[in-house]
Amino acid sequence: MPALSKNKPSWCSAAIHFAAFLFCSGMVSPGFAKGPADYELLLERKNEGLTFDERPWQEVEAALPAPPQEANLLPIEVDQLTQNRFYVDDASLAYGSDDVIRYTMVVVSPAGARNVSFEGMRCKTAERRIYAFGRVDGSWSKARSNAWVRIEGGNINRHHAALYRDYFCSTGGTVMDTEAARRALRYGNPSSASRQ
Repeated sequence: MPALSKNKPSWCSAAIHFAAFLFCSGMVSPGFAKGPADYELLLERKNEGLTFDERPWQEVEAALPAPPQEANLLPIEVDQLTQNRFYVDDASLAYGSDDVIRYTMVVVSPAGARNVSFEGMRCKTAERRIYAFGRVDGSWSKARSNAWVRIEGGNINRHHAALYRDYFCSTGGTVMDTEAARRALRYGNPSSASRQ
């Protein structure tokens, strides 16, 4: 069996020096890079001007939930300027690996008309997105305009502002998983400024 060479290949020396640079500059933790492939990826990211903490956000594909059932509807408090009632379907609530809180929103008018929509909310950017609208037969119709838009407190979208400010994305405590989001809906977010 041939003896192993004691001379390290040139790429190894370069990788070690580069890893030391990244660690000292605070761009990567000492336990991340474990081999040549990792170092090559670090170098690629460095050449792109990105660190691993700055990687572009990527949304995961969201599956449409089952239609909301009355027993699962949790009311949310919106200001008294509207007579509509607002609910979130507890069974549809999910906190994704992309940090998006997804849920089914049900809006009921004073006359009893219902508007059902499957939505997503990003606390980090204060944005929302509508994925689909619910039909009377329980099926979904994908929204034509499903881009992420800024959450604002206007008359039409005040329920999104309330959901953002008072439940999911309070400045004092943003929810970080599905159960925390569910508790916030059931009991309110204790960190919300409006509840202090």
